[in-house]
Amino acid sequence: MTQAEWFIPAQAYVPGRTARPPEGLFDPIRASAQPGMTPADLAHSDAFRHGLFYLERGFYWEAHEVLEPVWMVLPEGSAERRFVQALIQTANGQLKLRMDRPKAALRLCAIVRELLPEARDVQIMTFGADRVHAMIDSIEAIAKCEL
Repeated sequence: MTQAEWFIPAQAYVPGRTARPPEGLFDPIRASAQPGMTPADLAHSDAFRHGLFYLERGFYWEAHEVLEPVWMVLPEGSAERRFVQALIQTANGQLKLRMDRPKAALRLCAIVRELLPEARDVQIMTFGADRVHAMIDSIEAIAKCEL
């Protein structure tokens, strides 16, 4: 998939600061995560791939929006489900920083640290835990400066 094929919103949604996207805007992307899909299939779904794309480009609310259906259809208690939940909470932590809520961002980082395996070299789906750890390290450093 080339960048031209990605759905890129006109602006990132930040509650209280920017306009909320129209209801249902992300439904076609969200619909790519279906019950019964394997973790490997979900890793190639538009929902997961757009979620990572948005997370890496500062569209944090949008990342949460499209990763949530992936999380919902992954097997309960699976490492993949915990990992996607960590990605969602990382996006939420970034969003809280944008909303000038450093304490909330730090709380979310603590949740992410509990969800991720201890080893920094774990690779689940197509995105490694080491990258998530680096993201939350950055969130924590910024949030602590803002307190």
